Amino acid sequence: MRTIFLSFLLITIVSSCVVSKKKYDALLAQKILTEADLADRSGQLEKANSTLDSLSAQLKKLKDDTLQIRGQKRSTARKLAELEKEHAQLNTYYKNLMNSSGKQTRDLAQQQEQLLAIQQNLEKTRAQNDSLSRGLAEREKKVQELEQVLANKDNMVQQLRTKISNALLNFKENDITVKVKNGQVYVSLAEQLLFGSGSIEVDAKGVTALQQLAKAIKDQKDINIMVEGHTDNVPISKKSQYMNDNWDLSVMRATSISRILMKGGVQPRQITAAGRGEFSPLAVNDTPANKQKNRRTEIIITPNLDELFRILENN
Repeated sequence: MRTIFLSFLLITIVSSCVVSKKKYDALLAQKILTEADLADRSGQLEKANSTLDSLSAQLKKLKDDTLQIRGQKRSTARKLAELEKEHAQLNTYYKNLMNSSGKQTRDLAQQQEQLLAIQQNLEKTRAQNDSLSRGLAEREKKVQELEQVLANKDNMVQQLRTKISNALLNFKENDITVKVKNGQVYVSLAEQLLFGSGSIEVDAKGVTALQQLAKAIKDQKDINIMVEGHTDNVPISKKSQYMNDNWDLSVMRATSISRILMKGGVQPRQITAAGRGEFSPLAVNDTPANKQKNRRTEIIITPNLDELFRILENN
């Protein structure tokens, strides 16, 4: 009987190890995919921010060039008016010479040459003035287009911030904050709202908050969402084959939150789950209050920049 019991116990232990290995492999694969996706999305975000800076610089240059061209156009217009006046005077003088005696023939020929030169200069100046006018109109059109797109983006960000804030009004300010930074909406959720200590399972109150957030943004198809998990610098209390450090903890928390947003109607292609661990703190981890600030999840909502890319390529 004892031998049978030991055999049964050995079989049970072996089966448990097999199941644990499968879970480990699955979680490891998920972690690798998440880190690769994070690197790709982070690169896209850096490219988008770089493009915004480049576009703003180009907008400033276009404005400066427009002011310069306006000055050139005014100068050319004045020159054109002077030439037209001089042309009219010489033309009148030429007609008078035509009616004068033959002794003024040489003066007449000289005046004809001057008149021809002025006419040629006049035509050249007119062509230059027309070219400047067309160039000015095109630049003004580009400036207006860029300003309109940037204004629409800023207006969209502000409206989105207001919509999210209104959706989360029933939560405490120290649990959730919503703000605009660098043209993006940052929704910061404190750990005490979402997770127990060391846990990756979202609490019921946190699920409610995330469901309300998902309801507010699920119809926004022209946004990208980065879910970033953050921790303090205190090592996790119990390591496992699935979780070695705070970095693992932050990634798994971000993944848990992403799944709730997807269940709430947000498209998976719009979401990137990322973990920053302890490496992007809001405050120095030297007091319990500061550590509590650092234990958070940030949901960063960025407008789609395809239209800005299109204008930049056309320019």
